[in-house]
Amino acid sequence: MIRLRVSMREQDGKVHRRGRILGWVSLGLGVIQLAAPNAVRRMSGVDDSATSRVMVPLVGGRELLHATGLLASRRPGPWAWTRVAGDAMDLTSLSVAMAHRDGARRRRLAGVTGAVVGLTAVDVLTAVQATRAAADERALHLYASVTVNRSPDEAYRLWRDFANLPRFMAHLQSVRVTGDRTSHWAARGPAGTTVEWDAEITEDEPGRRIGWHSLDGATVPNSGTVRFAEAPGGRGAEVRVEIDYRPPGGKLGRAVAAMFGEEPEQQVRDDLRRFKQVIETGEVVRSEGSPEGPLALRLALQRPAQPPAAGRS
Repeated sequence: MIRLRVSMREQDGKVHRRGRILGWVSLGLGVIQLAAPNAVRRMSGVDDSATSRVMVPLVGGRELLHATGLLASRRPGPWAWTRVAGDAMDLTSLSVAMAHRDGARRRRLAGVTGAVVGLTAVDVLTAVQATRAAADERALHLYASVTVNRSPDEAYRLWRDFANLPRFMAHLQSVRVTGDRTSHWAARGPAGTTVEWDAEITEDEPGRRIGWHSLDGATVPNSGTVRFAEAPGGRGAEVRVEIDYRPPGGKLGRAVAAMFGEEPEQQVRDDLRRFKQVIETGEVVRSEGSPEGPLALRLALQRPAQPPAAGRS
C-alpha cells in the first residue's frame, strides 16, 4: 500500500502578529509626527533646525505608509523590510544631528537614537523571519509510505547503497558518492533539463533511518528522511519517506512540470511503487502498455497492450 500526503506550511503566527504590532507602532508614530510635529522636534532635540520642519512630517507620512502595508498584508516581510530601510535613514539623520549638537539637545538625541536602534532590531528580526516563512510556504512537504515484503534491514541496505537509487527513482540519472557522508546527484528536470546538486547524510541508523539535506548552492533545495520499521502483523517492512522540496521556478515551474507528468508527489508515489518491485522481484515490472512509466509525453507515443500475434506464445 502506498499513501501520500502533501501540505503547505502556514505562515508563522508569531511573525504575523509581530508584523501587525509594528503596523500599529508605525500608525502611532505617523499620527504623532503629523499632528504635533513641533512637539516631536522639541522632544528629539532638533527643534533648532529648519530642515527638521520638513523632515518630521515627511517621516510621519512614511510611517503611515508602513502602517497601511503591515496592517493590510498577510505577509509582513516586504513591508518589514521597508521599515528597516526607513530605520537606516533615521539612524543616519540622527547621527548627523548628534554631531552638531551638545548639552541637553545631544542627550535627547541620544535617547531617541537608542529607541530607534531597539526598534530596528525588532524590524530586522521580523523581516528575516517573515521572509523565511514566505519561502517555507512555497516549499512542498511530501510524505509517502509503502509496505514491502522484506525486513527493515533489507530495505535499509537497498536504499543506503545510493547506486541503487536510479533503479527505482526514474527521474534520477546518477548518484555518485563523493565522501563518507556526501554525494553528487543528477536528475532529469522538466522539458529535458538536467538538475544537479550535492547532498550530505545527516542521519544514518542502520535498519532504521537515513536523513539527508542538499548542500548550499543546490538548484533544487531539498531535505528529507527515510524510515524503516516492522510492518504491523509481521507483513514485512514499512518504508516512510518525508521530503521538503522547493520546486524550481515556484508555482510556474511546478505547473510546467505537471504538463510533463513530473509532479513531485507523482514522482514520490511512483518511486516507492518501483522500490517495492525492485526489492521484492529484483526488477521494475512494466506492462506493454506503459513501458516508459507515467510521463505524459511518452504515454502519448505508446500503444495499448495487445494480445500476442499469431505464432507467438
